[in-house]
Formats: sequence, C-alpha cells, structure tokens
Amino acid sequence: MMLENSLAADPNRHLKSIYVWEAPVRLWHWVMTLSILVLIPTGLLISYPPPSVHGEASDHFLFGYIRFAHFVAGYTLAASWLLRIYWAFVGNKYSRQLFLVPLHSRKWWREFGNDCRSYAFMRAEHLRFAGHNPMAQLAMFFMLTLTSLFMIATGFALYSEGAGQGHWTDVLFGWVIPALGDSQMVHTLHHLGMWVIVIFLIVHLYMVIRQDVTTRESIISTMVSGYRTFKD
Repeated sequence: MMLENSLAADPNRHLKSIYVWEAPVRLWHWVMTLSILVLIPTGLLISYPPPSVHGEASDHFLFGYIRFAHFVAGYTLAASWLLRIYWAFVGNKYSRQLFLVPLHSRKWWREFGNDCRSYAFMRAEHLRFAGHNPMAQLAMFFMLTLTSLFMIATGFALYSEGAGQGHWTDVLFGWVIPALGDSQMVHTLHHLGMWVIVIFLIVHLYMVIRQDVTTRESIISTMVSGYRTFKD
C-alpha cells in the first residue's frame, strides 16, 4: 500500500486541517485506553496478589473484585478490537493504517529513515503526515495491534481454564495453551505481553507530546476532534 498521506511533497503547501480519525476510531482509541489502564494494574495484582486482609474472605472478596474488573476490561478490549477490525474495512484509508504496513514500499522505508533521523534530532526538516508517520505505524502494528491480539488470545485461553470444557472461550481459544506449551508458559507470555504494551504506552505518550510541541501539529487534540491541523 502506497503511503498516500505524506504531505512533504510541497513544503510551501499550507493545509488548514484534514479530517483523519472518524468517530468510531476515536471512540475505540479511548475505550481501548481505559481498558488497558484497568487491565495493567489488575493484571499485576493477579500476578502478585496483595497480602491477606483480616477477617473472613467472604466479608471482603477483594481478590474477586480485582479479577472481575480484569475480566470486564478484557471483554471490553476484545469487543473494541472486533469493532476496530470491522471499521478498517468500511472506514477511510487512515483507519487501515494499524493493520496494513507497506513494508514492500521503498518510498515508505525512505520516509521511515527520515522519521528516525528527525526523532534523533539528526534532521531539521520533519516530514508531515495526515495519519500516522511510518515510525508510529510500524510501532503500532507490532507493539499495539499484534500484541493486543496476542493478549486477547492468551487471556481468553487462561480464562477458559476456569470456565471449563465446552465454554466458548475453551472452544475458540483452548488450543492456545497446548500450542504454546503449557499453562505456565501462557501465563509468562501474557505477563511479558503486558510489559510490551506498557513500554509502548510510555514511548507513544512521549512521541505524541514531543511532536505536538516541536512540529506544531495537532496530534493530541486530533483524537478528540478527528481533525489534524497544521499550524504553519
């Protein structure tokens, strides 16, 4: 897929704003973000349970609430990705960038190299893109899209152990555990996948703020309004 959203062909070209992220994409972005912000701390608490509280467990049910919040957020994340995949087929061209990375395109790799030099402060000129730039597109595909789908598959596989044979999670994802080795291996990989997403969130937040400030492009507000504004 050719990278059609590059705006660097004419440096004298002035664009006020472009409608990039449609409402379903923006809704998915914030639902996914909230789901992940619930999944990470509850997942850590499940991996490293808190100390026992005084009294009868039935009076507190603390760990039950933690697991319930984790499961609800997991279901919400999975549902949001199903809708996001659907919208990649019916939405605008920018909605497909999370799933289609033009690795075969020499032009894309040149722009990726320019992006790397720009972020490393080795290049003064910063190429402008209406959608994701090549570096962001590559990072999101591997560290967000693929990792999130892996986390959903392994998460439901682990859930199926408690749900029992015949449950829909066992029917659809029960094969994941033997395919990856055993339950402990799936637990370990699920835990490591969480840290991949944590690293992605930290880098993503830094890159978004940096680009919003240094390039005078509306990166943050775009996920609210849908419009990408170029101020220069």
